[in-house]
Amino acid sequence: MSKLKTGVLGVFAHLDSTCDAIRRLRQEGYEVTTYSPTPRHELEEALGTKESPVRIFTLTGAFTGTAAGTALATWTSVDWALIVGGKEIIALPAFSVIMFEVTILLGALSTVAGLFLLARLPHIGPPEAPLYHPSFTAGHFGVFAHAPKERYDQVQAILTEAGSQEVLVEQR
Repeated sequence: MSKLKTGVLGVFAHLDSTCDAIRRLRQEGYEVTTYSPTPRHELEEALGTKESPVRIFTLTGAFTGTAAGTALATWTSVDWALIVGGKEIIALPAFSVIMFEVTILLGALSTVAGLFLLARLPHIGPPEAPLYHPSFTAGHFGVFAHAPKERYDQVQAILTEAGSQEVLVEQR
């Protein structure tokens, strides 16, 4: 992906026109950053994003937690055996609570670790955020097309044809 910091921002009032603009810009080969007041599946579909790999971190952590909880309870029961009424020393129904708790603990911790790793957080240095408009928190949608200065006119035309209410040019 290119690290262009210049581009054109379009402000949209409707989700459908925002998705149309994203599709057209992506067809033309532009890298796009979107702004939305709430997460919308339509935007993800238009951007062509795939399912997040964070879920693999969660699943791996959960399986590891189940195994660790079972191992901990088994090791404790074998090392300090309490023979009571002829019951089994290793009894999985009795271990289910610790297995569940360690599953949830390691699943949650690995989810957070996966989020930080895949989002490359923390980002140390100056922010590289593209142009922003305050109306994005008030219900409007934004599409920022990363483009070189010589292609601004083409991007502005695409955003205007798609129904942008306002088109702003990055001034960097």
